[in-house]
Amino acid sequence: MAGKRPVQLSAVVSSDNAADSATSVAQDPAVAQFVQHLRAERNASEHTVAGYLSDIAQFCRQLWGEETAPPFPWKTPDRFSARRFLASFQKAGMAPTTASRKMSSLRSFFRFLVREGMVKDNPFAGLQQPRLRRRLPQVLTRDEVLRLLAAPAQVQVNEKKRSRPASAFAAYAVQRDTAILELFYSTGMRIAELCGLTTARLDLLSGTALVRGKGKKERFCPIGRPAAQALQAALDARDHWLAERNFRRPSAVFVSSKGGPLTPRSVERSFKKYLAVAGLNPAITPHVLRHSFATHLLDAGADLRSVQELLGHASLSTTQIYTHVSVERLKEEYDKAHPRA
Repeated sequence: MAGKRPVQLSAVVSSDNAADSATSVAQDPAVAQFVQHLRAERNASEHTVAGYLSDIAQFCRQLWGEETAPPFPWKTPDRFSARRFLASFQKAGMAPTTASRKMSSLRSFFRFLVREGMVKDNPFAGLQQPRLRRRLPQVLTRDEVLRLLAAPAQVQVNEKKRSRPASAFAAYAVQRDTAILELFYSTGMRIAELCGLTTARLDLLSGTALVRGKGKKERFCPIGRPAAQALQAALDARDHWLAERNFRRPSAVFVSSKGGPLTPRSVERSFKKYLAVAGLNPAITPHVLRHSFATHLLDAGADLRSVQELLGHASLSTTQIYTHVSVERLKEEYDKAHPRA
């Protein structure tokens, strides 16, 4: 369709074949209309759109084979096709959460086709979702968080002990990464929200940031004093380094060595390095700081509704998982301390 924005698939596609398949399925007229529906009516991000395309493409490959090209005969899939799609996840040992998401993607797609009169029935309607195991999110203790926050400065100290002169960018990177870790823990931002933060949406005088979250919904995040101080130091170091390189000042708060916006992948790579310095589990992701932010607030007596607003959760039930974390930790302390536990 002329005039449509290209779909960005790099965020979710892990192989060239999968990317080609998702790109191909996007050329299907029915799928193209669904993508427009996601963008215009549901305000979906490109990452979400790419996820839907990947799931629809997987269904097409299973049903009609790798070589089948659009347009696809969407009236032909039946409940048997849908059940076989679900069974393939179980045979492959796929995590229930992943299987559930893919089923939801196809259910939403066929619901749209029914609404638009392209098909009569939704083959995924009424199918039972894979049973999800309720897993509590991993949370760092306050001491572990403090060790992690101090890790960038410790890296700088270690470099000086090796008599390695720090470049202007290396000096900025320490300030930048310290601010990133502080901001994660101070606000509970998601990694994409943090990387997408611009100076226009940051107000250090009032200690707030306007964050664009899932579904392009916006919320204000209060920024604590240590995080605000770290951010100011990082911005000053950024501007000094950019001036030395004659780079134009970007809109992004955090920049890479090329002067462009920092990517989530770059943040994750640095995060692994700081986990090692702090002596923490290398499997931990930046999202654990979001979990820690919410749990520590609730531990200190924060209102559940307030934490929901701070996290940008659409449903209170999503936030309630952190109350279970707090209860489990209390039970652990009880078992350790009580003589008749």
